[in-house]
Amino acid sequence: MPQTNPVQSAERIFEILETLVQEGPLSLTELSTRLSLHKSTVHRLLKSLVAMGYVRQEKDSGKYLSTFKILSLAGKVLSKIDILTAARPHLEQLMKQTHETVHFVQRENTHIIYVDKVESDANSIRMVSRIGLRQPMYSTGVGKAILAHLKDSEIHEIWKQSDIQAFTPYTIVTYDQLLREIETIRRLGYALDNEENELGVRCVAACVLDYRGRALNAFSISAPVARMSDERVLELAEQILQTRCELSREIGYSGDL
Repeated sequence: MPQTNPVQSAERIFEILETLVQEGPLSLTELSTRLSLHKSTVHRLLKSLVAMGYVRQEKDSGKYLSTFKILSLAGKVLSKIDILTAARPHLEQLMKQTHETVHFVQRENTHIIYVDKVESDANSIRMVSRIGLRQPMYSTGVGKAILAHLKDSEIHEIWKQSDIQAFTPYTIVTYDQLLREIETIRRLGYALDNEENELGVRCVAACVLDYRGRALNAFSISAPVARMSDERVLELAEQILQTRCELSREIGYSGDL
């Protein structure tokens, strides 16, 4: 059940600001009609927003519009977001839910860098991954998850610049193979690493989108193939997609997922 705002004037002033941001210049009458508020109430709140610098009135039309002050404020908030600090609780929660190792990576040109790792609390097998490890994008689930959110032309350029080699018998080594994989990832929303980077290990991965919609980071759940049946992969994929949505929203992404 949604909470009722205890300060009605605060709720109304933000409704006015949000409406102006979303719809552009509006007259006093148009705002009053859209918000179902009396014109005198809207006018009083608009005067307050103008005085604070969040709204201005056009001289010719008399309509009201938002200023760039709200953008400046949002920029200051976003500049203080530390992606690793934001991601860490989500990674720990995933590990607790699945009891498998969880990785978090960052893109660096044609590669990904492991920047955080939460080891399984019930797994005696240790992954070869380590914080600071650099791996190609085409051979990892996390890398392919990021690739799937890039333009086809950028994927092609990354492929051309990569030193393609088979790390295992299952590594993707042709561009056509990669494109088919990318198509599947875009359809499902998550990527798989089927022993492509390390024999005996399967991973389920997804990218994280920042406030500008950029895919700069990704995360994965990794486990020995003995514990990664196709049925379990589907279960883990649901948790991966939920975490992807929650974390992307937390760092400012507001588009479709």
